[in-house]
Amino acid sequence: MKLYYSPGACSMASHIVLNEIGKPYEAERIDNKTKITATGKDFRAINPKGKVPALEVDGQVLTEGPAILQYVADAAGAEKLAPKAGSFLRARVNEVMTYVSSELHPAFSPLFNPALDDAGRETARKNVGKKLDWLESLLADGRAFLTGAEFSIADAYAFVVSNWSGHVGVSLDNWPKVKDFVARVAGRPAVQKTLKEEGLIA
Repeated sequence: MKLYYSPGACSMASHIVLNEIGKPYEAERIDNKTKITATGKDFRAINPKGKVPALEVDGQVLTEGPAILQYVADAAGAEKLAPKAGSFLRARVNEVMTYVSSELHPAFSPLFNPALDDAGRETARKNVGKKLDWLESLLADGRAFLTGAEFSIADAYAFVVSNWSGHVGVSLDNWPKVKDFVARVAGRPAVQKTLKEEGLIA
């Protein structure tokens, strides 16, 4: 398996899960502005969408983070990361991943636009807050992770996106359970390894 990623982007979730599994893989960095890989290839020739992550497996390329997360965990037989297909718990994991993909992730997108004016930025921050409310409610019963006691692929994705808050002026102080969740996930050895490999911590 070969993962194409950009540091700190949503591809980090796939990177984390690859490190959680602990099996050999390759990773190649993409320049998101130029769409050129670290080895000088045109990333759009690999993934015409031009978006990370992309996973190369036996000459085929899989795109879209949630699909990659499920494939990687299923291929490794990692049922704690991705519960058995067809089980209710797997549906819960997919529920959270779908929410992050369709609600939380897009809510952050305007905040990465340097042309956004102050009013637009404030509106976007409020929208992010509304999306964080649901994650906070999931954690309100004291569970360690979003679908229960076990860390899953959904947690990897939610961690990466929620962690963007510190880069766009959204304090997690209003969502203490989410703040604790982010800190808890950040402390996992696989996450620390990923952050180092992506050059985000020393």
